[in-house]
Order: sequence, then C-alpha cells, then structure tokens
Amino acid sequence: MLQINSIHPRLLSFVLPLPDYFIKPLVFCPPCGLQIIYNQGRFVEQTYWSLWRWLLNYFFYSQGIMMSAFKKLVEHSQKCSRFQHLSAICGWDAASMMPAGGNQARSEAMAELSVHIHGLMTQPQLADWIANAENENLNAEQKSSLREIKRQWQQANLLPEKLVQAKSLAGSKCEHAWRTQRGENDWVGFEKNWREVVELSREEAQIRADAANLTPYDAMLDIYEPGTSSASLDALFSDVKTWLPGLIDQVIEKQSTEQLIAPTGHYPTDKQKALGLEVMKLLKFDFEHGRLDESVHPFCGGVPSDVRITTRYDESEFVQSLMGIVHETGHARYEQGLPKALAGTPAGEARSMGIHESQSLFFEMQVGRSDAFIAHLARMAGNQFSGPEFEQENFKKIYTRVKKDFIRVDADELTYPAHVILRYEIERDLINGAIKHTDVPELWNQKMQDYLGLSTQGNFTNGCMQDIHWTDGAFGYFPSYTLGAMYAAQFMAAMKQTVDVDQVIQSGDLTPIFSWLESNIWSKGSLLTTDELVKGATGETLNAKFFQDHLKARYL
Repeated sequence: MLQINSIHPRLLSFVLPLPDYFIKPLVFCPPCGLQIIYNQGRFVEQTYWSLWRWLLNYFFYSQGIMMSAFKKLVEHSQKCSRFQHLSAICGWDAASMMPAGGNQARSEAMAELSVHIHGLMTQPQLADWIANAENENLNAEQKSSLREIKRQWQQANLLPEKLVQAKSLAGSKCEHAWRTQRGENDWVGFEKNWREVVELSREEAQIRADAANLTPYDAMLDIYEPGTSSASLDALFSDVKTWLPGLIDQVIEKQSTEQLIAPTGHYPTDKQKALGLEVMKLLKFDFEHGRLDESVHPFCGGVPSDVRITTRYDESEFVQSLMGIVHETGHARYEQGLPKALAGTPAGEARSMGIHESQSLFFEMQVGRSDAFIAHLARMAGNQFSGPEFEQENFKKIYTRVKKDFIRVDADELTYPAHVILRYEIERDLINGAIKHTDVPELWNQKMQDYLGLSTQGNFTNGCMQDIHWTDGAFGYFPSYTLGAMYAAQFMAAMKQTVDVDQVIQSGDLTPIFSWLESNIWSKGSLLTTDELVKGATGETLNAKFFQDHLKARYL
C-alpha cells in the first residue's frame, strides 16, 4: 500500500491500486473523516465524504481560493449565534409567557441547548482556525473581530460541559421558584435552591481565576466588564461613599419643603401600557424588530433583530412601570443600533454590560428626567389619566424625588449607587469565599442600615431576594449599573458640546441625540475596548467627576 500524504499535512492519504497479495488496508483521515477500504485491487467502501470532495478541496487549496481561517471563524460564530438566539427567546418566554407547569421541561430543554452551544464554541478545530487567522493579512476591523472571537473561545473552553449544564439547570430551577418565593418572603425555600447556584458559581469562578491568575470574583467580573478589577472598583466606590451620603441628606432636606401631589389614584394596566408604548415611539423604538410585554422583573432580552423588553405594572401607581419602560428601551435601542454587518459575531455585540447600562441609564436618567422630557411625559400621562398630579411642575417633582427606599429598580438616581455598592460588596465576598450564602440576609440588613438607614431584618422580599441576578448565578453584573451611570453622565457632557440637547428634546424629535449615540457608541459594537470607546466618544477614559457634577447640578 502506498500512501501519498506529504503534500500538505491536512491532505487525505491517497491509496493506489495494488496487487491482490498486498495486505488489505483501511485508510482513515481524521481531518475530513473519509474512510477507504482497499480490497482485491479496487476501492470497495467510501463513507462520510467522497474522494471527489477531497479532490475538489485540494484543487481549491492549491489555487489559493480555499476559505480563509478568519472567514471560517466568522461563519462559525454566526452559527453559534443562531442557537443563542433560540436560547434568548426561550428565556424571554419563560419569564413572561410560559405557564408554571412548563418550567421543568423548559429548564431541561434550555440546559440541553446550553450544552449544545458550549459544544459548538469549544470545537477542536477552532484553535487551529484562530492560530491560522492570526497569521492572515487582516484589516483593523477584522483584527478587532478576531480578538473578540478568541476571547469568547477562551472563555468557553475554560468550563467543562458538565458544569455548564449543571449551572443552567440549577439557575432555571432557582429563578422559577424565586418568582413565587419572593412574593411569599420565603427565604428558607429560596435558600435551598440558591445554595446550589452559589456552589456552582464558585466552582466556575475558581476555574476562571486559575486560568487568568485572578481572584475568583475578578474572574467573574471579567465576563461582564473586561479589564475591570475589584481593586479599581473598591477605589471608585470608596470615593463615592465619601460624598454620596451627605449629598443624599442635603437633597432630601431641600425637597422636604417642596409641595408635591403624589399619584394616589387608580391607574389601569391597559392605560399604563398605552402610555408606555407612546413613550417608546417618542424614543424611536423599532416595533418591527421588538415588542413590550409584562414580567415580574423588568428586563431587555431577545436579539438585535428581535428585541423583547418587559416591565411590571402596579395599578396603584404608574411611575415605576413607565420609567422601567424608558430604561429598558435604552437597552433595546443599543441592541437595535449595533452594527448589522457584524451581526452574529462577538464584535457585533455590546462592548460590556457597563456600556449597556450606560445606554439604559442615559435614556432613563439623563434624558428621561430632564425638564424637557418630563414635559412630554406630563402631556402623555395627562391624556391617559386625569388629576393635578399630571401638571408639568408637579410631574417633575415626582420624577426627581429623592427617597431612601428598599427597592433598587425603583430607586432614584441619587440613592441608586448605594444599592449597587451594597450588592457589589456582598457578591465580591461571597464568590471569594469570605462569607457563606447564609450570611447574606444579615449582611444585607447591616449595609442597608449603614448606607440608607433602613432595616430589612426578616424582610427578604424587599431585601436580599429582590433581584433576579443572583438566582441564576450572574455574579459580577451589579457594578455595571453604577459604571453605566457614570459613563452616561460623561456621554451627555460630551454630547452637549455639539448638540443642543434641551432644544432637541423640546422639539419632540430626538433624532440628533440618537444619531450621536449611534455614531459614537452603538455602531462600534465591540470593535473597541471599553477605554477606547469612551475616550473616542468623550476625549478621556472614565471620569467619575462627570457623574458627581451631574447629580449636584440637577438636585441642588
């Protein structure tokens, strides 16, 4: 038997006809999976791929027209993205539409899908494709795209398939039960499910930490905020804690003398939804590629071509549902504005969760609570409801009222950072192993008293069980909210250098604002690092002074 396989290491062994007295060989080529059995002077079996396919591949390769390694990576990323699309829509449905009895089967299906996606993202040939692509003649955009593909591949290869599946199942189970347990203040029931989520998250964190030479929490933080460390956050948040409590007290004292008519009527859900949809139109949400629904916890899900946002309604008040819609619309507009040419690839995704939150908070806080925007809200709300509370000046007081309260998602922009810092400090110590998961309720109570003067003793619903993030192991996400608020203030300061923001909002056509965001933020996807993106848009990297100045200007 003669094998000719020295032309190129990936080429198939080629078998020539030989006399009958030669040993009958089985030739197998791992790269293309072709098996050829030689018997009695002829080929008698070919499986998996034909010899003709190999010959064509060899011809294309020899002519230099084989698909480049980079293009293979792009197409593979797009394939993975299609399955992630399915997972995202399944997650939205589970949170907003699925009947309770469907949870077990849905959890198993989503866990299976997670395993399949993980398998695709860890296929052995990707290592060769990445290595080959790094030696190809790529332009600047392609190099950035390759950087993100490689990062995603490295992240995926850290985790064993069994852990991915176990965490998905545990998270689905815990989150589904939490939706009922939170309303019942059932810490005991929640703790039983959450224990496994914490254990699996710690296992994941340790694997990531060992690979990157980081602390376990920093390794989880890197998923959401690449390049950010707990050391940098400790310094940033320590500074905030030196001036925020005094500013909160100062503003509360100032507002205590103001007359405010609080909304106390009955606000039907259908009218609240109609109001929300009208505001979404003002914010130019693309309803051809998205929709609004209801869930226990407001969120933005789906994919850029099919964005799903939700809010929650309380018929005794309308403020929180409306601002929830404005917040989630900010997330949605970012998703809808990501570069379509890079769709389905890591470079076409949001830069980081801090940047993502900067867009939602830009909509909710920077634009949504401005005098000019509140004038639009007062008019729209007055068309749905009636009463003196909908007069513009009173409406402004409602939306800029500072109050120490229990719920993060309902917090004003002045007290919001305190909620985030509390969660950051707890999850940092929890993942690093400094505290046990059973310590969380008491620590939460202590920090709420320290930062906001409120006790959550025995009040798990409005304490450590109020957020969805920890139910499925999203440890490391919370800092993104305050980072996002800081980025948003910095973006607004930069925008005002070229755009008359107040005049634009007053006009009712916010296109110039969205054009600036699209040009400087949305269209960049993940082609730039976070520091590069922020510096390109504002002239400098993150500077928390813009956030502090914004709060003082608005509230003092």
